Amino acid sequence: MHEDICFADATELARRIRDRELSPVEVMRAHLERISAINPKLNAIVTLADDALDKARDAEQAIMKGKVSGPFHGVPFTFKDSFDTAGVRTTRGSKLFEHRIATTDATAVARIKNAGAILLGKTNTPEFTLWWETDNRVFGRTNNPWNPDLIPGGSSGGEAAALVTGLSALGVGSDVGGSIRMPAHYCGVVGFKPTHGRVPLTGLFPEVLLRTMHVGPLARTVRDAALALHVMSGPDGADPWCVPVEPPGIPGRATTPLRLHVGWLADGVFAPVDPEVRAAVESAADALRIAGCSVEHVSLPFLEETEVLAIPGVTGTPEAGHYFAPMTRGWEYELSAIMARRLSGPWPNMREYARRMADWETLRRGMMAYFNTYDLLLCPTLPSPAYPHGLRELTIDGTIIKARQKLVTVVPWNLTGSPALSLPFGMSADGLPIGVQLVGRHFEESVVLQAAMALEEASPVRGKRPPLAS
Repeated sequence: MHEDICFADATELARRIRDRELSPVEVMRAHLERISAINPKLNAIVTLADDALDKARDAEQAIMKGKVSGPFHGVPFTFKDSFDTAGVRTTRGSKLFEHRIATTDATAVARIKNAGAILLGKTNTPEFTLWWETDNRVFGRTNNPWNPDLIPGGSSGGEAAALVTGLSALGVGSDVGGSIRMPAHYCGVVGFKPTHGRVPLTGLFPEVLLRTMHVGPLARTVRDAALALHVMSGPDGADPWCVPVEPPGIPGRATTPLRLHVGWLADGVFAPVDPEVRAAVESAADALRIAGCSVEHVSLPFLEETEVLAIPGVTGTPEAGHYFAPMTRGWEYELSAIMARRLSGPWPNMREYARRMADWETLRRGMMAYFNTYDLLLCPTLPSPAYPHGLRELTIDGTIIKARQKLVTVVPWNLTGSPALSLPFGMSADGLPIGVQLVGRHFEESVVLQAAMALEEASPVRGKRPPLAS
C-alpha cells in the first residue's frame, strides 16, 4: 500500500519530487489511499482538505516547469485541529466550534505552505487542547497505533498517531504541558518543543496560557523536525511573545565527536519511573558518551524544592477560567465532562498565587544555573509507556500515582521555556515505544538537534512500525 512513499520521511519525499522520481499527485494519492484504509482504526485524521489533490496537481505542474516553491515542495502535511487553516474546518475539539471554518492560516501553517508543502488535513485533539487524552465530543477518541486499547497521549495525539502509521509525512502540534512530547513518546515519533518565543503562536487556539505555550513539529525523523522548525521560526509582526533571533541551523550527521557536556537523570525527582524507561535513558546516556559527549548522572535540586505541577495548576486556573468564561457561558452543557470540571475552579487565593509565582522564578533560575555547567539534560520523556484509555491512576514501579503526576518530566520545560525534544529510544516488553528527552539552553535548538541526530543513529528502534500501520 505505497509503503515506500508513505514511510519515506518528508525530506526524502521532497528530494524525490524535486528529482522527478515521484510526482506530488502520486504522493498525495498514496497518502489518501492509506488514510482510507488505516485511519478508521485510529481516528487520527478528522478532517481532510478538499483541495489537497488540486494543490498536488498545481505542485506537479510547477515541477514540470522547473519551479520549486520551497524545501517541502509537494509534500503532504497535517496540522492539529487547533490551528486555523483557511477554508478548512477548525473545531478546536469542541462542540462550540464544530462547524467553524477558519478564514486565514495560522502563521505556522502559512509558513509550512510557503515552503511548498500541501495541507492534507487536520488531526484530532482533546477539547481546547487542554488534556492528555485525545478524545472529544465532536470526533471521539484517537487510539494508540501500537495497541488501540491504550492512549496515544495528548493533546497532539492525532498528529503522532497519523505520523507513525504513514498517514502524513509531517505534522505540527502545540505544547503547553507536554502536548507534543507526550504523544511522541507514546506513539514512537520525534516531537520537538522549541524555545518559547521561537515560533509564532498566531492563529493557534486557545489564546491563553501563552507564557508556557509552544508550537513545534512532530515527525518520523530528526532531520524533518529540524527543517520544519527552521521554516516556521521567526517573528511575524503579530505575536508579541516571538523573539527576533536567527532561525536554528539544520545539523547534518556528525563526522566529529560531539564534545557536549550532558547531565542525565532517570530517577530522583522524576520517580517513580518504570524500569524499562530508566533503562532506555541509561542506554541513551551511553550512546551520547560513545558519540563523544562527557556524560554524568546529575540531580536537580531546584526541581525538588518546588511543587512543579502546582505552578501551572494554580497560575493557569484563573487565567483559563477568565479566558473561557465569555465563550462557554450558557453553553456549559456542550463541554466535555473534563473541560467543564477544569473550568469550574476552584480559583486560588492571592497568597497561593504569589507563592507559586515565586516557585516558578526558582525553577527558571535553577535551570539557568544548571546550564552554566551542562549543555544538555537527558531524562525520560514520561515515566512509563502508554496506558489504557480513561485511567485516572497509574501504577509505576510498584507505586500508585495520580495520572497527572506523570507530567513531572515534561511540564518543567514549559515553565522554563527550554527547548525539549523526545525521540524513540526503546521498546517495552509489551511492545510499546519508549522515548527519551533532551532539554537544552534557550535558543540552542541546533545543539539539541545535533545530539538527537546522534541518538537517532544509535536508536535500537529506529524506523520500527506499529501493528496498526499495516
